[in-house]
Amino acid sequence: MEFISVSFIVFLAFVVGILGSCVRVLSEYERGVVFRLGRVLSSPKGPGLIFVIPVIDRVVRISIRTITMDIPPQDVMSGDSVTLKVNAVLNFRIVDPIKAIINVENYLYATTQLAQTHLRSTLGEHTLDDILKNREKINDTLQQKLDLNTDPWGIKVVGVEIKDVDLPSDMQRAMAKEAEAERERKAKIIAADGELQAAAKLKEAADCMSGNNGALQLRYLQTVANMTNKTTVVFPIPMDLMSILKGKN
Repeated sequence: MEFISVSFIVFLAFVVGILGSCVRVLSEYERGVVFRLGRVLSSPKGPGLIFVIPVIDRVVRISIRTITMDIPPQDVMSGDSVTLKVNAVLNFRIVDPIKAIINVENYLYATTQLAQTHLRSTLGEHTLDDILKNREKINDTLQQKLDLNTDPWGIKVVGVEIKDVDLPSDMQRAMAKEAEAERERKAKIIAADGELQAAAKLKEAADCMSGNNGALQLRYLQTVANMTNKTTVVFPIPMDLMSILKGKN
């Protein structure tokens, strides 16, 4: 009787072990690519509870969540021969787990290397001003190129964002001088515009006063009053006398 019970327990443990090896639980964000005798099944499995055949089936888990990957700083030569050090952030996700396993050996490594290559080549087509001012346009171009090249791997590139653009110290000084010169130019233009407007107003005032002798007399007396102090005596000359003298000449 004892022998039968022990045998039953061993058999039950064996059955439980077999059943345990037949069952896999995949999370909501996971898919399972099943290889049966080395050949991949037509569609990925999951999420939830899946059943596999022990020894015959092999399951590879693939996460379909968006992956954020940092592109290391790259030495880039811009279109106007300026050396830059640029890094970026890459966001992508797997839309076809079977392609990600079958068509490329290591999709993470391959995507990283491809992103670094496209970052250098794309920035090399733009000048420094374009890189600094048109980042969104360059990001879109990078995203389209990477998405096109990773499509055979079952990968969808969600976005690419350039983070930092490090300039050489001499280039930073040159750009600072350029900005200072630009501010001085604008200041001179504003001052010149002010002088032009003041001259126009003075001309307008002179034209208005030239036809009115009384206005000229008042302006003359105001000027004399401003020049008078304790040690200087100024005798104003009537404007009518000046007109008579001018007429005689």
